[in-house]
Amino acid sequence: TLADPAAARRRAERRAADVAEGADRLRRWLTDRVHQGLAGTEREGYAMWDGIAERMVDAKAPGLAARLRAAATIPASGAEGWPGRLLEDYAELWLLLRAHEHQDTLDPALTAGLRSRIGWTVDAEDLLRRARAAGTVVRDRWLVLGSRDSTEGGLTERRIWLRGNRTGRTALVLAFGPQGRPPQLALPVGRSIEADAAFHDAAVPLRAALGERSGASTEGDEPVGVGPEEATLAYAQALRGEPWLESWPVVLAGVVAVPEPMGWRIAGADGFWLPVDRARTAEQALWRLSAMSGGAGLTVFGDYGPRGFVPMTAWHEGRAIAL
Repeated sequence: TLADPAAARRRAERRAADVAEGADRLRRWLTDRVHQGLAGTEREGYAMWDGIAERMVDAKAPGLAARLRAAATIPASGAEGWPGRLLEDYAELWLLLRAHEHQDTLDPALTAGLRSRIGWTVDAEDLLRRARAAGTVVRDRWLVLGSRDSTEGGLTERRIWLRGNRTGRTALVLAFGPQGRPPQLALPVGRSIEADAAFHDAAVPLRAALGERSGASTEGDEPVGVGPEEATLAYAQALRGEPWLESWPVVLAGVVAVPEPMGWRIAGADGFWLPVDRARTAEQALWRLSAMSGGAGLTVFGDYGPRGFVPMTAWHEGRAIAL
């Protein structure tokens, strides 16, 4: 049965109205929080955050809810400098809300990325169908750079990063499963697959849906990487295209993990280095990375964001090792 276009339009209009109402509520909440100041926020617990996050879920803006729940962990951590980091999260939320308020004036690709961050979803099969019709499907031999699971809102989310051997493009594929059960899509790190990919509309296209695959997976080659300085410039260029970008995947070459009094660094031979995002990186993974390098440079894949680098995969003696 064909979908009723008029009914679909009405559903879209209702959702847009719900999101707009939720965004307005969150703007008022953020304004109140900043006016009250940050003193005592660390003693308020999670209930206050859960309340506003649930309102965003009700408003069909799960992306905003996820950001609020992530922000809630900052004051609760008691880590040094948490007020500054919390203000950064407030500022990023405010940027999203202001952009949503003026989305009619934005470039369509930028608006598409904004809607994705707020929580609008695009059906993977529909995305692939439209890409085939438009001739924009990317067929490539994709190397699995990294994979990471997390739990949010009763779902297990799996993020899988790929790099095309022929195109050089990086893709982020998301898969979901019920809480306590892994998603069905599982691609071993370091393997290569021949597959179609359709990229979501965005000012800086990264997220993609995997389509038809052919043949068996094979052991992939060690990817070509860049130094920390080039990685920083790549992230800055991506951020320039999409200001609310949370992080950017990078492959580093010839780097070592170095423990320092002020925190771990991922350092290159030229003296440039990236700080490690300790909130998202296990201590054990860093020591393992340091031991594997033995003082010599390794190829390391990870996610680079405003709070540092998160190493996920290292290549040691030609073999990919998940950290």
